[in-house]
Amino acid sequence: MNIDQTVEEYLEELKNVKRYSPNTVKSYSEDLNDFIRYCEDNSKVEISCITEKFIKSFLMTLNENNLDKKSISRKLSTLRGLFKFSYQRNYIESNPAAIISNPKSQRKLPEIVSTDLILKIYELADEEDKNPALVKVIFELLYGCALRVSELCSLNIIDLDLKEKIVRITGKGNKMRIVPVGDKSLPVILDYMKGKTKPNVNSALLTDKEGKRLYTRFVHRIVFKYLSKVTDIKKKSPHILRHSAATHMLDKGADLRAVKEILGHENLSTTQIYTHVSIERLKQTYKKAHPKS
Repeated sequence: MNIDQTVEEYLEELKNVKRYSPNTVKSYSEDLNDFIRYCEDNSKVEISCITEKFIKSFLMTLNENNLDKKSISRKLSTLRGLFKFSYQRNYIESNPAAIISNPKSQRKLPEIVSTDLILKIYELADEEDKNPALVKVIFELLYGCALRVSELCSLNIIDLDLKEKIVRITGKGNKMRIVPVGDKSLPVILDYMKGKTKPNVNSALLTDKEGKRLYTRFVHRIVFKYLSKVTDIKKKSPHILRHSAATHMLDKGADLRAVKEILGHENLSTTQIYTHVSIERLKQTYKKAHPKS
């Protein structure tokens, strides 16, 4: 079966059978046309002549032409679809693209903020905000307890045990975990609690001026507003405070498994990204300060 014909049939199936959007079909078509041109340049006419080695050589050429790994992975995905289609139609005896792995891309390390910047935010909240205690307790719990924003908003007063210095968190998949509350966090939390008039223990811990539970977009706005005042990092979301907490704990020598439990991660590999952040910070410190750097 001719490669051109196979590609034409495959695109027709995407359009008329699978009902892919016009933009998606166009994207597939562009990727496959690139591959057709490569086949023509290498005198490959029949789909049955394409081998795993040949597809890998196509991907290597894309890499040599400085195409980014994300785009290469997309083109490989398109080829997988083409050859799966060809195998199902008995145009080929085996799928040469089936076991080719996507190019490994370097995982982007999360940005973090320093504790000094968080203290600066507290000063700004005292100076500028009508409810500084709420602003400070939002930052204190997100950073001090390394919470997700959804976990923060779902906290009830009963979840907080200041005597035992713990907070009970309902995380992803309704999994419960216990997170310590630090001595330096206690005054911030107590200052916020003073403003609550005889709250019910089952009611929301964090509420707006009308007494309604905080919602995630409200917290995002608060965090974005104050991070914008103290830092120029690209992403100014509540999750940055969680990243920062994990990185700072590891910087201070915390056990990786203990950090995993505090964060509520399912797998240790998810937590290990923060070890890379700490190593990068060590490298930066070395380059700035060491005479042999």
